[in-house]
Amino acid sequence: MPNSSSISEFLLLALADTRQLQLLHFWLLLGIYLAALLGNGLISTAVACDHRLHTPMYFFLLNLALLDLGCISTTLPKAMANALWRTRAISYAGCAAQVFFFFFFLSAEYSLLTVMSYDRYMAICKPLHYGTLLGSRACATMAAAAWGSGHCLQHPLG
Repeated sequence: MPNSSSISEFLLLALADTRQLQLLHFWLLLGIYLAALLGNGLISTAVACDHRLHTPMYFFLLNLALLDLGCISTTLPKAMANALWRTRAISYAGCAAQVFFFFFFLSAEYSLLTVMSYDRYMAICKPLHYGTLLGSRACATMAAAAWGSGHCLQHPLG
């Protein structure tokens, strides 16, 4: 009989051992999550609804808000559920999905921050050429490249 074993789930480290601290962690994480949802939602709504904010800087800020929503939504709901329901297990597939999406959103966020710094450089150092160099097509291309880099930075060879 061959010796074989398989891993179907992982056990996460608990944030706290007592029920009161677990509930405190839940409420703290819920507050952080709701603040992030509210802040990023307000940014997205303001940029989408106000035509005066349809500039490259605010377009990139909108993309950054969406990436931040994705990044925070990959880890905090599971941590809140674990704190509330006293569970510590996460499935292998759930863990892999969390790690994949977390690094995807994080690497895309870093790429978008690089694009945003280039945008500010152009606005400060070359203000007369800013409108022609960073048109809507160039901004959409750079934002798409930042979103696509989330996948490319995870899989550099394939």
